Amino acid sequence: MHLLRSSLKNSNKSKNILIVLDGVGGIPNKYKTELDFAKTPNLNKLIKKSETGCHIPIKEGITPGSGSAHLALFGYDPLDFNIGRGVLEALGLDIDIGPKDLAIRGNFASVKKENKKLIVTDRRAGRIKTEENNRIIKKLSQNIQTIGKYKIFFKSGLEHRFVCKISCPTKVSKDECDIQDTDPQVIGYSPLDPINLNKKSLKTSIVVRKLLDKIRAVLNNEKNANFALFRGFSSYPSIPTFDTLYKIRSASVTTYPMYKGIGRLVGMEPLSLKTNNLQGQIEAIKANIDNYDFFYLHIKKTDSFGEDGNFKDKVKEIEKFDKFLPQLLEFNFNVIAITGDHSTPSRMKSHSWHPVPVLIRSDNSFSGLSKRFTESECLNGSLGIFEAKHLLTYIFAHAGNLDKFGA
Repeated sequence: MHLLRSSLKNSNKSKNILIVLDGVGGIPNKYKTELDFAKTPNLNKLIKKSETGCHIPIKEGITPGSGSAHLALFGYDPLDFNIGRGVLEALGLDIDIGPKDLAIRGNFASVKKENKKLIVTDRRAGRIKTEENNRIIKKLSQNIQTIGKYKIFFKSGLEHRFVCKISCPTKVSKDECDIQDTDPQVIGYSPLDPINLNKKSLKTSIVVRKLLDKIRAVLNNEKNANFALFRGFSSYPSIPTFDTLYKIRSASVTTYPMYKGIGRLVGMEPLSLKTNNLQGQIEAIKANIDNYDFFYLHIKKTDSFGEDGNFKDKVKEIEKFDKFLPQLLEFNFNVIAITGDHSTPSRMKSHSWHPVPVLIRSDNSFSGLSKRFTESECLNGSLGIFEAKHLLTYIFAHAGNLDKFGA
């Protein structure tokens, strides 16, 4: 699909923005979703001038990870480009990843022993502060530097997140990264073993197992972050970038490393923020509005509160974005698209497979079918339900950036 879109992309200049409210979709908690409950006068006003629908991040009934869901929003078929989360997090933290490197996304976690087994009591170690994360990473870095011929490197992310890079003696293939995540995804269960999922990943899985044993020993006396859970084992992938495919200048405006990383992977220039919040993101767009054609603005907390089961604060986060929306509208983008990468219903405390609401505002919008930016209202729109990988095509079409196909 991205090759067809690339062949039709013309040189017409337009200013477009894709706003991703991470995990914004939900399911009714008693009788309303978070979007139903939120007071969003500015979104309500905008949606009456917008084309609407809902997207399916991957395929019907498939719950997506954040990386796959974002690649779909950026126009890549997530089934063809299954990028590991580790490398995305690493790129977001400005870690150099070479052909001999294995990147891993880590969560500090809380565990306890029950009947001689480790049990996860908190997958995020109480969402420890980033300063505490920095202290623990320094401790790990001082105590774990090599495992045999493999070099170990740690770097802090935000809150409970971090990245581990294993530099191997030889080039790392994608098959060698095929290792089972150790995060059980729910509390009350033991961490999973880093089992090799094919013969080629056996050697690297043994190294990961030894690494986790060392981490457990170093963190044994920590109050909250006394263990680590690993996800997204990955090497650097080959992927065509926005500038190569579409000849456009694109920028990412993010506050979390993983989303900066995925933007960088597809060729988006990460903008520097003076303050790591939505106001800082808007100011960065204002300072760079003439330098780029396509902006990707990411908002994380809607997802975080959904995963915590915090319905009330997820609603507040949606309402907070609504208050900032007029500032974004002042830039007079040719196309404004607002959606989520996936749904994270606070009732489920996790990502889900449910359709995600979409709003597209342009001079060419088929508008008037939806009254509010909610799941049920967007289902009334002319876009219907479509796979997320087609969203970028809609954005370019609305901007007049696609030539006619065929004779």
